[in-house]
Amino acid sequence: MADGVSMTGGEDPISGLVGKVVVMDTQGPLIYIGTLERSTEAFFVLAEADVHDSNDSRASKDLYVVETRDLGVRVNRRRVLVMRGQIASVSLISDVVD
Repeated sequence: MADGVSMTGGEDPISGLVGKVVVMDTQGPLIYIGTLERSTEAFFVLAEADVHDSNDSRASKDLYVVETRDLGVRVNRRRVLVMRGQIASVSLISDVVD
């Protein structure tokens, strides 16, 4: 647990991601990448975020995320509210592997 994120016990695992750069993947073409400011029952709040539509890119979602890990977040939103129901998975950008 070197990164401070605990996936056990009664604690909400999302709370350990606050203040860190995360990747939020959807079942559709969108990917959200940014600093998790907070979460509510309905929304995640990301700051300095990249909302990326993989339909507008030649790169796969996986390749885009690896490039972002290596090059940094391509900020196109100062803040974005992401509906929790749209998200399939959440991970730290530092947990992305090739």
